[in-house]
Amino acid sequence: MLAFHLLVCGVLAAAMVHALPEVKVRGTTISGRDISSNVEFFGGIPFAEPPIGALRFRPPVFKVQLNTTTFDAGKYGKACIQLLLWTYGGAFVIGSSSLYDATELVQRSIQRKTPIIYVNFNYRLGPLGFPQGQEADDRRALNLALEDQITALEWVQANIHFFGGDKNKVTIFGQSAGAIMTGVLLLSPILERLARGAILESGSSNGLASFTASRHEGSWQYFVSQVPSCASVATSGNTFSCLQNATTEEITIATLQADSITEFVWTPTLDTGRNSLYPDLASRLYSKGRFSRLPFIAGTNRDEGTGFASQQPLTNEDLKAMLIGLNTSPGGSPGIEATADKVLALYPADPAVGSPYGTGNELFGLPASYKRHASILGDMTFEAPRRMLSQAAAKFGAKSYAYQFTDPQAIPALGVPHTAEVPYVYGQVPPTAGAASQNLSIAVMDYWISFTVSLDPNDGKGVKRPRWPQYKYANQVLLQLEGGNATVIQDDYRKEQIAFLNKNAQTFNR
Repeated sequence: MLAFHLLVCGVLAAAMVHALPEVKVRGTTISGRDISSNVEFFGGIPFAEPPIGALRFRPPVFKVQLNTTTFDAGKYGKACIQLLLWTYGGAFVIGSSSLYDATELVQRSIQRKTPIIYVNFNYRLGPLGFPQGQEADDRRALNLALEDQITALEWVQANIHFFGGDKNKVTIFGQSAGAIMTGVLLLSPILERLARGAILESGSSNGLASFTASRHEGSWQYFVSQVPSCASVATSGNTFSCLQNATTEEITIATLQADSITEFVWTPTLDTGRNSLYPDLASRLYSKGRFSRLPFIAGTNRDEGTGFASQQPLTNEDLKAMLIGLNTSPGGSPGIEATADKVLALYPADPAVGSPYGTGNELFGLPASYKRHASILGDMTFEAPRRMLSQAAAKFGAKSYAYQFTDPQAIPALGVPHTAEVPYVYGQVPPTAGAASQNLSIAVMDYWISFTVSLDPNDGKGVKRPRWPQYKYANQVLLQLEGGNATVIQDDYRKEQIAFLNKNAQTFNR
């Protein structure tokens, strides 16, 4: 279901404190429940019609009416006006809004007297969210998950005032796949009428190689062949009609089977059609200044690649084949072999310079190639794209802030891996992490809330924390987020390697 979860600051009249919260929305109401004395939860609110049957593989259909009980929404105060909307990650194939509980984040906003409304939503995943192949292109059924994201924002624009929110003060934030999706929307002017700021955690629009839908024709055909009721039409070029009648169970099982043998394919797709959300490679659009000027925060974790690196031995030839295979267009990518050779030369087979960084020659019982592979993946997929985005924003006058999250984690072989910052943002760092990490979580929440409220992470409210400088072309700096060691650093680590990746981004279709 395409639906919302909302956490709202409870500013009810005293006589209503013990009643279940209800909000009237366009002649109908939705009922919620109290999370605490100050926070109310509204879950499962549909913002679009269910994308099943004839609506499968179609753009979302805006949900106009809800069917619940009645309630006088005038009892809500106006203190809770800023809104933070989350887009979850999960490699575009897994995830759910219900996995994220922002109670602590909203409570923190109340404690610092800058209350916010938190919203998250579900979007279509896998082949339902990112159909591939020529048929999807011909039917204008590309990037449906991005359409879901836009429709969620449009619902907020139309209805958030019923919850005491201000539609003109929306910040969209996301992590991993959710950050990549948000990054793609930053390439389109449409986002500027739906939000005023963005936060991208470990993801930006050029984090993955991007292609037109025809590049993954074979992957689409294999997926359809794994749907028992549709296997006979897998190569027909006319699969949508059958798939619209397939069961959810069939689709789910087929997606899992397809993912087990195909490359990373269910991702945002280049679309050269009219009103496209993703008309060209992000690196090319950045170079021309063709992106939104919304203020944003963008950052990464120190060891982004460790969770994705192979723990099996890899030769130089294996790594080169991976670089070429994942990044080559159907017609070939000129110069990619020589470029891949140069990448491998810049990332030598020396564990002391691999990821997790700062661990010397320690191999953690893993093959020596693990740290090399992790370094390449982390830089190509996360670090280089973030730096390119930050530099483009600075060059073309968009206000931005950048960070690197470096707080030590529990598993040494992973270092500070992908997703490590998420518990800190949500105020869910386990007590065993220690006081420094607990205090860092409070500071991170304050930075995020401050940006949501003022488009500046330095509002002076909440805990005392280092001032976070704006990323400028003449002063390219990051805030290092580490418990007991939050400080400003230069954005110049692995300068030669990352500069080469960004110089050759178009060779790698990024």
